[in-house]
Amino acid sequence: MTQLSGSKAEVRGAERRVPEGLWLRCPSCSAMIYRKQMEANGHVCPECSHHFRISAVERVKQLADEGSFEAMFTGLVTTDPLGFTDLKAYKDRLAAEQKKTGQREGVQTGRCFIKGRPAMLACLDLTFFMGTLSSVVGEKITRAIEHATENDLPLVVVSCSGGARMQESGYSLMQMAKTSAALARHADAGGLYISVLTDPTTGGVSASFAMLGDVIFAEPKALIGFAGPRVIQQTIRQELPEGFQTSEFLLKAGMVDRVVHRHELRNEIARVIDYCGK
Repeated sequence: MTQLSGSKAEVRGAERRVPEGLWLRCPSCSAMIYRKQMEANGHVCPECSHHFRISAVERVKQLADEGSFEAMFTGLVTTDPLGFTDLKAYKDRLAAEQKKTGQREGVQTGRCFIKGRPAMLACLDLTFFMGTLSSVVGEKITRAIEHATENDLPLVVVSCSGGARMQESGYSLMQMAKTSAALARHADAGGLYISVLTDPTTGGVSASFAMLGDVIFAEPKALIGFAGPRVIQQTIRQELPEGFQTSEFLLKAGMVDRVVHRHELRNEIARVIDYCGK
């Protein structure tokens, strides 16, 4: 058996000591990225500006002025109204998600300042049940809307979701109507609503409050739609246009007002608040 020389053994040992997850490959340009560099860049690829998916906690840090976010409605906890069980009981899935993320549910809501402008902020959390719309998520968003209406605050909702949560069936679907009705009252009171669409925004969220903004921003190349493109193509049996259901496609179709890089979101939100006199 051939033995490694001292220098080669040292190199091999050093390779084994490199922590896992220190580097990652960009899914867009395939470049190898130093993870800490990507995170310091707002979770955006420094090579091609691919926007990585982020948690609601990270989103709040990026949008709200430092130390200004005051979480609200934190006492609401999801139950299992239907006693739902598939391969695993819903209550067990909830417990697993709560343990994994350290959060009670898939949305962060609260008051904050955005570049010095007071605002009500709600951010869906893709890391918790894929940001799906549950009865508690819908209730927290509705309360955030109503608080913004009562206190004449601009409302900012950041959407990223796989749609309505199937384990709650009709309870989750009713959140579409409830949040939309609250937004109608907010509009009647002269309130401002800025909707921010991120990757992905689909299902019942895209079919309700996500697309009801007075101003709708979207991050670059985000998937936005109701059903996925594969499902649509199989249903209509036609080839879909290139870039179908991306932010850029919806911008051309007039469904989105502006595609905004993550680094510019705070500036653009503050500019709209100033423009609308809020």
